[in-house]
Amino acid sequence: MGARPELVKAPEHWLTPVELDRAARFRFPADRQAFVAAHLLVRLCAAVVLETGAHRLTLLQHCDVHGPGHGRPYLKEAPDLGVSLSHTRGYVCAAAGPGRVGIDAERVPEGAFEAELAARIGAPAEVRDNRALIRLWTRKEALVKRGELTLDTLADEPELSGRHVLEWWEMPDMAVAVVSDEPTERVAI
Repeated sequence: MGARPELVKAPEHWLTPVELDRAARFRFPADRQAFVAAHLLVRLCAAVVLETGAHRLTLLQHCDVHGPGHGRPYLKEAPDLGVSLSHTRGYVCAAAGPGRVGIDAERVPEGAFEAELAARIGAPAEVRDNRALIRLWTRKEALVKRGELTLDTLADEPELSGRHVLEWWEMPDMAVAVVSDEPTERVAI
């Protein structure tokens, strides 16, 4: 699922106290809105897979370094269901399904080719424009969210065999990529 943040119609009281605390720390209202919308959207997305009410789902995250509210998300009520979310100013997306899932959305930067980013993520020589670069970046970030790459190994060539990749473009400069264990389809919110 993916949409502009204002199109995600779900009440904030579904969020946990940790999520509300993190949302309150955003400096800019648009960034707070995107964070909240993404955290609600992942519940809506998982509810479709689980055939239950989204209001019944509790999204949790825990990182051994940064504590609650950080790390790979999971559902308290369905910890084996893979869930992932992404938010950026003006767009949010979420994925849910069996096994591991990862999703990322990134806006294509205007202007000159982002050579520094290309080098950082190990873009092949044939990637020469920002549109192709961001398409590759979203795939790699989705693999990070699945736990298959890290920020330190972004330059590695991603292994996609045995995985399913779903990609689309929004607004027309927003690239979205989902990497999953099972075939994936885009569902309207």
